This record gives sequence, C-alpha cells and structure tokens, in this order.
Amino acid sequence: MKIAETELGNLDFQQLNWELKMNLDLILEENLKLSKKVDIENLIPLINAIQHSERIFLTAAGRSGFALRGAAMRLMHLGLTVYFVGDTTTPAIRKDDLLIVASGSGTTASMVRAAEKAVSTSARIIAVTTAPGSDLAKLAFHTVIIPAAGKQEFDGGKSKQYAGSLFEQFLFLLMDVVFQSLWKMDGTPAEVLWERHANLE
Repeated sequence: MKIAETELGNLDFQQLNWELKMNLDLILEENLKLSKKVDIENLIPLINAIQHSERIFLTAAGRSGFALRGAAMRLMHLGLTVYFVGDTTTPAIRKDDLLIVASGSGTTASMVRAAEKAVSTSARIIAVTTAPGSDLAKLAFHTVIIPAAGKQEFDGGKSKQYAGSLFEQFLFLLMDVVFQSLWKMDGTPAEVLWERHANLE
C-alpha cells in the first residue's frame, strides 16, 4: 500500500524518494569498501576457536549486541553450545570456554570487565573491535579488527553514517561469513539445522 502524499505533510515526496535511494547506496557501498579492507585470514583463528570449544559465550552492548545475538542463533543452529551473556540461563564461564566479545572502541566498560572476568577463569577471549591497541584487545588471545569508524569519529573520513553504524552493520555480516564457512565445513543439510530453530514462537 502506497503512502498518500498528503500523509507526508509538506515533505517533498520525490526528494524523500531520492534521499532513501542515496542512503541505501551509501550503506551498501561503505560495507562493500570495508569488506575489501578486512583481513579475512584473521577470521581463521576465530573459526578454529569456535570449532574446538565445548561452550561459546558471546557478548556486546547496544546495537553490537543485537548483531552478536544473531550470531549466537546461527551457532546454535549448528548444534553448538552457545550462550549470550546477560541472559538468565547463561551459566558461569570457566576454563577453556570461549568468549567472543565485540566493542567498536574496545573500551566499553562492561565489555572490558567481562573480558577480565573471563581471563581470571582461564577462558579464551576473542575480541572484535576497531581498535587494536584498546584495553579489550590487550585481554584477548586473538583480535579481529574491523577498520570502521568509531562512535565518536565525526569527521566522515571512514563513514558518513551516524556513530558506530558501519561497525555494527559489518559485525553482523562478518559473523554471518563465519557461520557460512563453519556450515560449509560441517556439511549438515539445511533441513537438519532448521529442526533446531525455535518452535515456541
């Protein structure tokens, strides 16, 4: 159903249509450019760690958290034991567990504290961030760098989008790349994976 132009008030309908198309192109173009800058080989230790961990914990705040929740679902579809930190049923992390933690700045206090706690239990940490020298990266045994703009980089040099939008978008895409690769190696048919999908919706 088309929105009547009268519902848009004084807004120029054609101008809005043009703006929407331009913004869609911008977002897709920035993610494509970023994909050329990411060191894909740097994902291999992440995939290896997922394959060799009995339990996998994921955590991130805000919009990055939404991206990692999506990743947690996909890893669950593969039959892995996966927890998103903060959920009521998430158990204590322990030795040899894997914690995947994302923070664009690498300084988000709650994420750094989670990583410090994981270190104290001898769990392994993989950080995903824009900042290789950050507190979070220093706590990780491996760091995946997404060279996107940080939340407070307002000069538009790395992204014309607001705050950390490009990092958050690409985090979702990157974790889907990881899932797709794990799935190909696993070889389980899609029909079998789908049997694990939530059925109490």
